Amino acid sequence: MGSRYGGLKQIEPIGPNGETILEYSIFDAIRAGFGKVVFVIRKSFADDFKLRFADKLDGKIAVEYVYQELDKLPEGYSLPEGREKPWGTGHAILMAKEVINEPFAAINADDFYGQESFQVAADFLNKQAASDKYSMVGYQLKNTLSEFGTVSRGICKVDSENNLVEITERHGIARTGTEISFKDESGAAIAVDENTPASMNFWGFHPSLFEHLESQFKFFLDEKKDQPKSEFYIPSVVFDLIASGQIQAKVLQADSPWFGVTYPEDKAFVVEQVKRLTDEGAYPKKLW
Repeated sequence: MGSRYGGLKQIEPIGPNGETILEYSIFDAIRAGFGKVVFVIRKSFADDFKLRFADKLDGKIAVEYVYQELDKLPEGYSLPEGREKPWGTGHAILMAKEVINEPFAAINADDFYGQESFQVAADFLNKQAASDKYSMVGYQLKNTLSEFGTVSRGICKVDSENNLVEITERHGIARTGTEISFKDESGAAIAVDENTPASMNFWGFHPSLFEHLESQFKFFLDEKKDQPKSEFYIPSVVFDLIASGQIQAKVLQADSPWFGVTYPEDKAFVVEQVKRLTDEGAYPKKLW
């Protein structure tokens, strides 16, 4: 549920035949050579969700459904009283452990990543992914903003070989005039270069990730399970693995457009951009 959007962004129609952003991601993944899609959803959504996607994807790509529920916790842990917020992106990916045995990509369901992003991700997963080599598709910060309010982004620092050195979650990011800035903990505006790579949660992983997720999620629960709004974020997991020297994460470059629907007003822009890409021939007028 998008709190700033006010509804389920994942099923908003944005294509010429009512297609969702998620459908464009699946379409791009299929033509990049991905062989399976795993949906991480709440069990209460399952019947409606399968009704929407089962026929469209039948025969085109293998499909798995896994359920992210608040009480799906490691043995010995119990759900804290009053907890309503999902545990976060790290927990969501962990839910897919039993159905993923190969290198895989993980994305947000409500972001439009573009065809080239899926192709560079597929190339990495086919040729370079290993137990100590992960990846992330990076986007220029200036191409990830909203005209209708501030956004939060994972701001990245890379080395000379485009390996991720650091990723820091920044909040209150917006353009004011010619400058892009974020708000620090005191609320002060801090300028940041518009070409800085930003993470939009498009990751490339080896299944070795699941072992790391399991151990780090326990540490997270030990420290923060009684904080009702705490979240187990996948960027934090990756950064801890980088900082401890256990993995490298290559930042992949793609010229694909990124856009998403953080605010209700963003939808008209996304619809317009998808129409433009369709008119240019990047996508068929009817995906399925």
